[in-house]
Amino acid sequence: MPIETRIHGASGTVSQTAADLGAEAVAVPVRQGPVAPAAEVAESLPFTLDELLELHRAKGEPGEITATQVRVGDRVRELLLYGVGAASPADLRKAGAALARRGRGRTALVAGVPAGDLAAFVEGALLASYEFKIGAPPARRALGTLAVLTEAGPESDAPAIELGAARARAAGLARDLANTPSREKDPSWLAAQAERVAADAGLAVRVRGEKELLDEGFGGILAVGAGSARPPRLIELSYVPDGTPERHVVLVGKGITFDSGGLSLKPNDNMKTMKTDMAGGAAVIAAMSALRGLGVRARVTGLVAAAENMPSGSAMRPSDVITHYGGTTSEVLNTDAEGRLVLADAIAYAAAELAPDAIVDVATLTGAAKVALGLRHGALFATDDDLARALTDAGAAAGEPVWRLPLVADYRAAIDSDVADINNIGRGGYGGGAITAALFLREFAGGAAWAHLDIAGPGRATSDDAEISRGATGFGARLLLRWLTA
Repeated sequence: MPIETRIHGASGTVSQTAADLGAEAVAVPVRQGPVAPAAEVAESLPFTLDELLELHRAKGEPGEITATQVRVGDRVRELLLYGVGAASPADLRKAGAALARRGRGRTALVAGVPAGDLAAFVEGALLASYEFKIGAPPARRALGTLAVLTEAGPESDAPAIELGAARARAAGLARDLANTPSREKDPSWLAAQAERVAADAGLAVRVRGEKELLDEGFGGILAVGAGSARPPRLIELSYVPDGTPERHVVLVGKGITFDSGGLSLKPNDNMKTMKTDMAGGAAVIAAMSALRGLGVRARVTGLVAAAENMPSGSAMRPSDVITHYGGTTSEVLNTDAEGRLVLADAIAYAAAELAPDAIVDVATLTGAAKVALGLRHGALFATDDDLARALTDAGAAAGEPVWRLPLVADYRAAIDSDVADINNIGRGGYGGGAITAALFLREFAGGAAWAHLDIAGPGRATSDDAEISRGATGFGARLLLRWLTA
């Protein structure tokens, strides 16, 4: 993974550690106010840190950095006064990200970190160091070493550092999978990546190809993939913990490796980000990769319905009727509403065959969710209040917030069909495109507690901001891990 920052717990003072590492920069935390720290590294300055903060009108807010030069030993180094706000987990995540971005091009940076959620600080620093580049490397590479100093010391810090690194690795994997261009990334490539993850993470894996999908009745996945020369796959990853599992959770991810819209062709500009239309599937694979290392006590099955939605003579057509896994039929009114067709098969299979306690699907599903909630919140739909509450809390803790939207009963008529059980786009006069898409998926969940995360908005970003990097964000991977480890 192209996350190069290394986190080391260290003892001693900032000055000693900076000298030992040959660090070009040292950083001390500033709480909101601002509250200047008592930092021995600033003793050689001809002014106080309070005066420096006042000059720059600093507030100590998370992500804020005030810089000056200071002599440490026989070298001049950069002194960074970095804001940590109230040192909440969200504040420390943002502060770690700000330091990592400021440290780009540096060999080493030493930072004192206040008491609090060190894992969140590490997570932010690593995620902000993420790079994905094909060709020449970036002009300013990621910070080489970030040495972390706390009151607790390296032995006590080690578990928190590893926890933050594990979450960041999972999100980085999700970003890598989604950022990979679709010329390389087809359903069989995605299945191969899942097999690699399974081998590394102690998971069982099964990949269904075209023949198995046909024999077992996965009509939605086959229909969406019918227009492509690169056939679909259903990826099934299985994690069983040591001892007796507390519950069985099924995670379902949309794995559309490229979405042209099919015969309902998208405009060119709308296709430019469609290599990330499998971001939900990437989040599921990434979450599965971390379960054993984090000691998750639930049994977890991950399903990724992978297909490429392309126009051709063999592509599905508007007005086609599809028979999904389990026998429910859907009328295709728009071939660009393809994600729900592949998810329907996987959800129906989970409900019928896997006896789950809960099913959670993750998908870049609708532009309507993006319009409703913007680029930072995912939309959450659920049939179970406890499940909805747990996912909302996990999202808040992970820095991947979701907002629950209603499954409006009156809108169910929008997906009625004259020729099939349901239709795939929702008839006019109702609006609520994210809601009608969720209602479509609910038809396949059976009696299991079910939740749907529509991440069309936060699944990709147009610029760097705190721990978010431009391109695929990995949204959902950390949320799922927080939920499963709660």
